[in-house]
Amino acid sequence: MLSDELNNKIKDITLAVFDVDGILTSGQLLFLPNGQEVKQFNTLDGLGIKLLMEAGIETAIITGRSSPQVIQRSRSLGINYLQQGREDKLTALEELWGNTTHNADTTAYIGDDWPDLSAIRACAFGATVPNGHSVVKEHADWCSTRKGGEGAAREFCEQILSAQGKLDNLLAKYL
Repeated sequence: MLSDELNNKIKDITLAVFDVDGILTSGQLLFLPNGQEVKQFNTLDGLGIKLLMEAGIETAIITGRSSPQVIQRSRSLGINYLQQGREDKLTALEELWGNTTHNADTTAYIGDDWPDLSAIRACAFGATVPNGHSVVKEHADWCSTRKGGEGAAREFCEQILSAQGKLDNLLAKYL
């Protein structure tokens, strides 16, 4: 359960930002014999991201690695903003803020390791996963119960939607 103070911050979220490796995937790097990288995404997370967008919350991916699989996944979900090859997550986030109407007070970020730390700390709602680095967990506002690549991003999405009072209406369409 979140504190009233954190719930109040989440009510203003208009942008949800996701790291890839360790959040949208398990963080394992898999390579085929020909050197091609393989990424495995979770459909639970995909629906959560779509629900955010349906509720009027924009989405972004900021990732340190670059891969065609992330481009494909981003396009298939309709992610609003994609920045790959960015180890400087906070700088990438600040650039995004400079080109949109979003800012630190309206942004939620979920990441799992040191490169995500400054972005997690800068946002109104900074989140991580149970298999994230211990220092990141110390600084995050919230930690999912599911691991990265196993539905953690879905929990993050639902936490935002619940705090904004939008989750029940979205669920009602499926009942």
